[in-house]
Amino acid sequence: MAAQRTSDLLPEVRDFLTSGRLGGVIDGQTVVSADEHLFATRDPGSGEVIAEVCGLQGDDVDRAVQAAQRAFVQSSWARLAPAERAAALHRLADAVEGRKAILAQIEALDCGKLLPQAAGDVQNFVDTMRYFADLSQHVQQRSVLAVARHEAWTSRHPWGPCGFIVPWNFPFLLVGWGIAPALAAGNTVVIKPAEDTPLSAIYLGRLAKEIGLPDGLINVVPGLGETAGAALASHPGLRRLSFTGSPEVGRLVAEACGRNLVPVKLELGGKGAAVVFEDTELDDTVEKLVQAITFHTGQVCCDATRWLIHRPIYDRFVEASAQRMKQVRIGYQLDRQSQMGPVVSQKQRERVLGYLQRGVQEGAELVLEGGPEQVPGRDGFFVKPALLAGSLDNVAAREEIFGPVAYLTPFQDEEEAIQLANATDYGLANSVWTTDLSRAARVADAMVAGNSWINAHNLFPHGVPYAGVGKSGMGGGVLSVLTLLDYWRSLSVVRPL
Repeated sequence: MAAQRTSDLLPEVRDFLTSGRLGGVIDGQTVVSADEHLFATRDPGSGEVIAEVCGLQGDDVDRAVQAAQRAFVQSSWARLAPAERAAALHRLADAVEGRKAILAQIEALDCGKLLPQAAGDVQNFVDTMRYFADLSQHVQQRSVLAVARHEAWTSRHPWGPCGFIVPWNFPFLLVGWGIAPALAAGNTVVIKPAEDTPLSAIYLGRLAKEIGLPDGLINVVPGLGETAGAALASHPGLRRLSFTGSPEVGRLVAEACGRNLVPVKLELGGKGAAVVFEDTELDDTVEKLVQAITFHTGQVCCDATRWLIHRPIYDRFVEASAQRMKQVRIGYQLDRQSQMGPVVSQKQRERVLGYLQRGVQEGAELVLEGGPEQVPGRDGFFVKPALLAGSLDNVAAREEIFGPVAYLTPFQDEEEAIQLANATDYGLANSVWTTDLSRAARVADAMVAGNSWINAHNLFPHGVPYAGVGKSGMGGGVLSVLTLLDYWRSLSVVRPL
């Protein structure tokens, strides 16, 4: 890491990044790999290497799953009263919140997220941990069944070791969404962070040890997807696995889990629609949709990337959107003046630019050009926001780009709007924008997706199930009581009378 950059960092962050190669955490101990398995993680805003990370291998993953199994059987975690487990998880949440500034800077530096957004992700981890810790104390784990001539009940029990393969766009937040319900239910966990963004998970593994959580309860195995990720997905010792990422990799993960009959939860991509009717508050809707598509530089699976606009306001909406997007300040993620940072890597920048080129080649109108952006003093992976328009039968309208690119098309009436919104293999999240709440509810209910939002986009209140259908996922959702129930197996007990 360049010397002139370290002065921008908190001392604790600087010490963490300069402490030598960063290893995984297995059974409460730091685990390193051989030199040939080291990989670099880079600051997306500068392109500079910020740390060398140990790429753990299949035998390391096996050790982690075995450690999680031992902790499940030998520690008291699974047998604790829910209130006692909840107290330990609140202690973890308190420790994370106490180091919020440190973790936020690590997260921003590692994945290119604006610092306030990274701080929000850390707080979301804290809130998620507390939500499931509290919820677990109020869900009955034994239910009596009314069955003639029998005494019968069902009881819920933790599964055992649970695996989590986490993506690079929300590394810390999604660790929280995954492990909080699993831990609250009494399971143990193995986390495989994305190779682009492993730092916050490694820090969490160390923190769990520091505050005295049982060894083996939280294990972290950084490494490449084709080694550590594949080893975790195919491990027969897991009892459940959760994967968040692309549909292409999701299929491979599901196939690997299927061979071992391990239940798998897949949270995959999206190509969401924003359906905007003529009676919407136009300026407010433009503002909110531009904020959504530029949030974390458009690297959000549930984003509204297809903007379906009622024909009477289409021209005005397109013009207003282009003007607002031009005003977005692109800059380094630790710069408080920045409104949009870099994408996560050079590979991702090439993906975004490639889709822009292919979209135009297939006939899309280039409303706002986009393209690479230069930020003075930073050789990072910056792109400009872009707007395309035209027929939805275009590669940029059909496939997930994962960048600050929206695709606009007009619709004539409510029926056509619903048809266009549902004309996709994805099914994650859409939004409806109108002052007619009856119409809003009607259209929202007609969406073939896991989530519909009204006059807003990207809403994730704790307690509301969030999941996808089609290419967007399978196996249950997150953030609600249904998620907690996923991490208990059900047992029926019957006695004849």
